[in-house]
Amino acid sequence: YFNPLCEIYYFKDSQGHEVDFVVKEGDKVKECINVTYASGFDEIDKREWRSLLKAREVLGCSKLTIVTWDYEDKKELSWFGRRGEISFVPLWKWLLQIPSKERRRY
Repeated sequence: YFNPLCEIYYFKDSQGHEVDFVVKEGDKVKECINVTYASGFDEIDKREWRSLLKAREVLGCSKLTIVTWDYEDKKELSWFGRRGEISFVPLWKWLLQIPSKERRRY
């Protein structure tokens, strides 16, 4: 997210649902990201993915991501009528997706 048009925010609603990073480009929310040290789905606190589902509803975000220590998967999750596909991405893989300055020049 080295696009100068992108802005990064934190989200917390009145019920305490938190999202670590909300990536916004212009007036559109592109991605909601939570970060956890967990190594497996059973170690991920439900509040991590529930907060993403809530943010999806409130902010209109369709790309939901949880950055983990080394767990990778995609799951369709639901909670109180809220549904969404959440990508679980290991930190090392998420970091490799960030373009370097050299690669952006070409």
